[in-house]
Amino acid sequence: MHQYGKPPRLRELVGHTPRFPPAAWNGTAESTYYGGAVAKTALIIGGTGQIGCATAKALQRAGWEVTAGHRGRQHLPSDFSLGTVALDREDTAALMAAARGRDLVVDTVAFTPAHAHQLLQLDVGALAVISTASVYAGSNGTYLDIATDPDSFPDYPVPISEDWPTVDNDEQTYSPLKAAMERVLLSGDVPVSVLRAGAIHGPYSPALREWFFIKRALDGRRRVVLAWDGAGRFHPAATANIAALVVACAATPGTHVLNAVDDTCPTEADIARTIFEAMGHEAEILTFPGPPRGELGVSPWGVAKPLVLSMERARAEVGYQAAATYREAVELDIDWAVRTFNDAGLPSESWRDVFPGTVDFGADGWFNYAAEDDFAG
Repeated sequence: MHQYGKPPRLRELVGHTPRFPPAAWNGTAESTYYGGAVAKTALIIGGTGQIGCATAKALQRAGWEVTAGHRGRQHLPSDFSLGTVALDREDTAALMAAARGRDLVVDTVAFTPAHAHQLLQLDVGALAVISTASVYAGSNGTYLDIATDPDSFPDYPVPISEDWPTVDNDEQTYSPLKAAMERVLLSGDVPVSVLRAGAIHGPYSPALREWFFIKRALDGRRRVVLAWDGAGRFHPAATANIAALVVACAATPGTHVLNAVDDTCPTEADIARTIFEAMGHEAEILTFPGPPRGELGVSPWGVAKPLVLSMERARAEVGYQAAATYREAVELDIDWAVRTFNDAGLPSESWRDVFPGTVDFGADGWFNYAAEDDFAG
């Protein structure tokens, strides 16, 4: 068993979870009293995931009564106090019963047109649905799902506004399905906020990209090698900031299509420096031009061309204000990731069992330390 050094306890930016006994759920949304006033009610689909947890806290702080809908595979953190309901979102009848009469339904996991049609059947006041920045189409006719080399990587303006064209084809892959989901949602009569998230990061993530640098600091590595001169930019999106945007949309009636990312978009070298500094770790950042050489230089933010989103519309349309800077949010990521790994009590090489989603981002090739040492000479 390996135990990494205990990190400093970091400021809880997402705030204290209000504690009140959740009402027993009886298939409908019954308003309860919160601070002497009738609380609005919200159901979060995917309520035990990283976005769901952050959104539950943010809505509770804003006075909402929140119920987390989940499949039972992942439990809420022990310090959360809110109602839960076992829910398979593919079961439309069960979803309609759980959502009936709610002021807001937040869907963190929808990704197909069928899910959109399902949501439009709900008897609710409004919807907030998490989409993705990968719905944007490049001016060169490509999109993220089909990018295999620098030439096929999408060309985007910097920054991308919400008016930029989105993918529109019949392919059954992630980005076209999300874009088709958006079109269905926007064709309905229910007020909906479609939120296009970037590279999501936050506590409770099974796929925390920041582990790329966190693990290096924990392993005592004194160097990291990055391709693209360390200038890759893939816009991060803290769950605390996505949650703040959900709350802002809920307070602003109507339909909104908004980007959902952090206020700034650091380069991958900036991210390395931020994480190492937050952990009190010193490491040399070595770079080279062009794409990775096998596993050398790869990183989860290492893209051939920038993917940077504008948050101007969110600020102007719903009065959005970020809950955290990237540095503030990543400190929470670090604290949670190190504690979670230590609590698992596994050998250091078993990190995949703690953060299984990172493998989908190519994490099996993230830690080729021998190649980095050879490069450094």
